[in-house]
Amino acid sequence: MGSAQVFKALADPTRRQILQELKDGELAAGTIAGRFDMSAPSVSRHLSILKAADLITERRDGNRILYRLEPERLAMSLGDFLSAVCPTQMSHRKRTRARRSTT
Repeated sequence: MGSAQVFKALADPTRRQILQELKDGELAAGTIAGRFDMSAPSVSRHLSILKAADLITERRDGNRILYRLEPERLAMSLGDFLSAVCPTQMSHRKRTRARRSTT
């Protein structure tokens, strides 16, 4: 999946909030929908966009659909973008982290 899909997914505040809701672990679709003041089909559309960007995955558990955050995909996409836009800043951070881990 391309970075464009990731940034499109992150452009909407509802989708960013869904990612926040999933940061502590899997949630059922109904639980996610219950946390927002919008229709279940609207929440489902947001989940579909996040899934298409590979920022979340889903699995079935009986008749429930459980969603889970894919933090590596999010971090990798943002890291790739930042490395391209401000490479000197990213290399500076890597050096700083390396120094900290050796002390």
